[in-house]
Amino acid sequence: MIEFTEAARERILAFFAEDQGTGLAVRVSVEKPSPVAPEYAMSLIELEEIEECDERHSVDGFDLVVDSESALILQNTRIDWVESIEGGGFNFDNPNIKPLGSEPLAGPLVERVQRVIDEHINPGVATHGGAVRLVDIRDGIVYVQMGGGCQGCGMASVTLTQGIKQVFMKLVPEIVDIQDVTDHAAGTDPYFSPEK
Repeated sequence: MIEFTEAARERILAFFAEDQGTGLAVRVSVEKPSPVAPEYAMSLIELEEIEECDERHSVDGFDLVVDSESALILQNTRIDWVESIEGGGFNFDNPNIKPLGSEPLAGPLVERVQRVIDEHINPGVATHGGAVRLVDIRDGIVYVQMGGGCQGCGMASVTLTQGIKQVFMKLVPEIVDIQDVTDHAAGTDPYFSPEK
């Protein structure tokens, strides 16, 4: 189910030794299965904290506890312990959470969303030197990337929530949310900048 590298296993056993408790297990869960930034939780728990709906597995040296919903998402996940300048931490390599834009977009919903971007969104943001690009659609959520004058713009979140989102809610009611996956910190020429 979940594979631990030797480095991860050794680190977990070190945590057990530091705690000096008996009857401990490791709980792993998926807090947020977002394809943008998935969040995982890992903690030591007392055996009494194991719930009836949890799955319990024996790993070399410790017991692993996973709730049933997380177990599906964590299937074949590899957990490693990595060291960096900022310190060490567990890294989850999860094949079940596909990065945004990793598969070709096709189908009637994609075509409708792209048409809204081309005909209603981009003409408006183009007046400020901006552009919006469709990255992915998952579970009714449209993921977009903002470029040109929109990248790094202080008003990008307002444009997203009060402009782009409102247009989509009106024209494509199947869409439940719009999320901006732009790296705004990388913007070099925002439309609204102090020097302009």
